[in-house]
Amino acid sequence: MFPSQVQTLNMSTTSSSSIWLLSCRKLKFFNRIRRFLHSKAARKQYGSSASDHSNKLRIVNNTDEVEDLVVEKTESELDGSMALQKSVKRLHFGSWEEKEMAAKAIEKLAKEDVKVRKLMAELGVIHMLVSMVDTEVVGRRLAAIKALIELADGTFTNKELMLEAGILSKLPKDIDAVDDQTRHEFAELLLSLSSISNTPFSLAKTEVLQFLIAILESATSIETKETCLGVACNLSAVLENARPLVSNGTVHTLLKLSSFKELSEKALAALGHLVLTLMGKKAMEDSSMVPESLIEILTWENKPKCQELSAYILMILAHQSSTQRDKMSKAGIVPVLLEVSLLGSPLAQKRAMKLLQWFKDERQAKMGPHSGPQTARIAIGSPLHPREAQEGKKMMKNLVKQSLHKNMEMITRRANAAGDSSNLKSLVLSTSSKSLPY
Repeated sequence: MFPSQVQTLNMSTTSSSSIWLLSCRKLKFFNRIRRFLHSKAARKQYGSSASDHSNKLRIVNNTDEVEDLVVEKTESELDGSMALQKSVKRLHFGSWEEKEMAAKAIEKLAKEDVKVRKLMAELGVIHMLVSMVDTEVVGRRLAAIKALIELADGTFTNKELMLEAGILSKLPKDIDAVDDQTRHEFAELLLSLSSISNTPFSLAKTEVLQFLIAILESATSIETKETCLGVACNLSAVLENARPLVSNGTVHTLLKLSSFKELSEKALAALGHLVLTLMGKKAMEDSSMVPESLIEILTWENKPKCQELSAYILMILAHQSSTQRDKMSKAGIVPVLLEVSLLGSPLAQKRAMKLLQWFKDERQAKMGPHSGPQTARIAIGSPLHPREAQEGKKMMKNLVKQSLHKNMEMITRRANAAGDSSNLKSLVLSTSSKSLPY
């Protein structure tokens, strides 16, 4: 080696070592500043406990340990940065096997920090993962979907990029062609995407709704169906989505699932959103399951939230609709409402009492201004005998007593299961007959 080359090598080595020393000095300087700020904050916060404060200062002032921690943190950050670069490079330019491995690595890295997720989006990771979802290889598709789920967590921008990349068009057309795990992962991704609002992309598309309804009506696991119901609940909360949801038969599916106690709460929540729209209310009014299925839910004493939601939907249907109130009355809603008004949760009691008041007001309006039962009109020229009139009044009085006694027995029989029979009987017997709607 020539002397000039040796001299150049020595100069470069000296320059790199000087840069390293300068970096170490800067690192120690900032560590001292940080320790000073930490100690100052600790003095303000723990001024009363001097001994604990001194112990903390002694631990912080251990320079060797702090420098080791800084070095370890720097190395871990370097390792994470290298892993990220390697994964992104494999995802863009590697083979299909390397892309699958990169997707799994990206899933792990995305769990760590929101900043990492945003950085990955800037590196074009999302579009590549969305394109991988279209593959027919099960493992590769699952790796891409799981990575997208992690990337969508807590970032509005990433969700927008997924919708822009056409993730909704990648949903499987035939549910039977995919396994239950893939269905569940797709449902989880849709649940995350459906939580965003004020987006120019409509999630209530035909392919999405068909996918949801197909899963809800298939022999899929309860967990997957519950996730799909969460998607339906999010979509139904947006007014513009009501028309496509109703036109695709979502109301009928939700009414069927509301009869299952494991799924009823979320199904009723979605129905509670849709019943506020004209199309949703009309679909429920025309359904053969209404009001019987909703009245049945009112009897679920161990599901107070379901009782509250069912009573809410029944209130909306019965409001300013004598036809619906007649259907409910014929289906036997009054004794059930009376039971809920006595044994239900505070909110369910309030809604049940409101419905009972409507039925009472309607009955009094039909009876006319008199408080007693109305007799049939008598033709002119055939006056009613006083004895017959007295017997008619006695018969009607007996009928009213029998009806009240029957309702009380029904309520007492159901309350016996909860062990509160004596209190309930005293409460019912102390109630005036004028306060009862029937």
